[in-house]
Amino acid sequence: MRLIFIFFLVTVSSFNLHAQETTDNDVRMIRAIYDQSLTNSSCYTWLEYLTTSIGGRLAGSPASMAAVFYTKQMLDTIGLDATSLQDCEVPHWNRGIKEEARIVLSSQYGSYPMNCLALGNSEGTGELGLTAEVVEVKSLDEVEKLGKSKIEGKIVFYNRPMDPTQIRTFNAYGGAVDQRVYGASKAAEFGAVGVLVRSMTTRLDDYPHTGTLVYNDGIKKIPAISISTNDSELLSRLLKREKIKVFLRNTSEMLSPKMSYNVIGEIKGSEFPDEIILVGGHLDAWDVGQGAHDDGAGCVQAMEVLNTLKKINYKPKRTIRVVLFMNEENGLGGGLAYAKESNEKKEYHLAAIESDSGGFSPRGFSCDAEVEVFNEKFKSFYDFSPLLEPYGLMITKGGSGADINPLKSQKGLLIGLRPDSQRYFDYHHTEIDTFETVNQRELELGAAAMTSIVYLIDQYGL
Repeated sequence: MRLIFIFFLVTVSSFNLHAQETTDNDVRMIRAIYDQSLTNSSCYTWLEYLTTSIGGRLAGSPASMAAVFYTKQMLDTIGLDATSLQDCEVPHWNRGIKEEARIVLSSQYGSYPMNCLALGNSEGTGELGLTAEVVEVKSLDEVEKLGKSKIEGKIVFYNRPMDPTQIRTFNAYGGAVDQRVYGASKAAEFGAVGVLVRSMTTRLDDYPHTGTLVYNDGIKKIPAISISTNDSELLSRLLKREKIKVFLRNTSEMLSPKMSYNVIGEIKGSEFPDEIILVGGHLDAWDVGQGAHDDGAGCVQAMEVLNTLKKINYKPKRTIRVVLFMNEENGLGGGLAYAKESNEKKEYHLAAIESDSGGFSPRGFSCDAEVEVFNEKFKSFYDFSPLLEPYGLMITKGGSGADINPLKSQKGLLIGLRPDSQRYFDYHHTEIDTFETVNQRELELGAAAMTSIVYLIDQYGL
């Protein structure tokens, strides 16, 4: 009995020593990842070229194709096992000439120009524009309550602000964005001739925010234009005093679809090559700015994950794949095409990690998966928390990313990088989403955070 007890103690001690050694190795590896990312990364240089030399990269545009070939070329310099382009058909929307939204014949302001942008996919007013009385609403439901008698022939002004009490601004965005996406069709259903939409930001400023809208089948397509939050406040005040008419003009149009590409690169796994760990962002961006936070930052961070692993001579057990998705902003063409081909090949993505929340300081990761596998995989992922906490990273339940969501049926874990969100919607879909707004250290910290979880998932699975 005494011998058995001694054997038990020796076995437990050996196990504990092995566990401690493993943890120490992980601590050293994550430290090496951060050291590399913060001293010798390429992501900030890549972002500078992508944003300042190429700029806005709306799917179907020449700039989007320039971005495809540039990032493919940069991946080719890393020394990956394979790089490729994957076909995906994308819509091709053209903004046209500079939009106009002008208050006309106000007793207080006379003719007053507002800062505006056509929403993505918007129909145009035509060269001559249109003028109509404005009716203000806070929701799509309010349009229905007002009905055709009060909506027909008018411009509907959606003026529901993002909720400033939401600490995570993405929750505030989700609570307000329906008016931008579906507002035009709802207003047209009751005879409106156009819509104005308050920009999606918590800040009061003069910068209008574009973004996609969706026209419902069978409903007349009417022009939809966003106005800045300052102009939204002004228009709302005027409407409380008098009837206001607004002149709108935009020449936007939807052209024929175009062929574009996802950009893909990978390092093949040495032990479990059929288990894929994906990192990605979306390469397209709205045409009005440089697409630095949305989502140039996410793309170069994803590229930097593989660059860092190569530079520290890490040999992964599983296949590490970077995917730069095309057309997240305007239809999800790249994400859908990637998932379709992946499913046809019967691939398995053990984990997919997307960075699409800006290049700000990373705060952690949120996770999603099919219900039947979520608890088990989340628990395994959450077990990495002690190794990530020294870097200020938390693991939570929640969403992941639009481009990787179509992979959910493969029953892996979907993960979103969560940077600090307070300033993201100051820049989102605007002309000021530029390279200068991205801090190099914050960008590199996000890349290091992503690389660290790729390493841990590769080492231990889920």
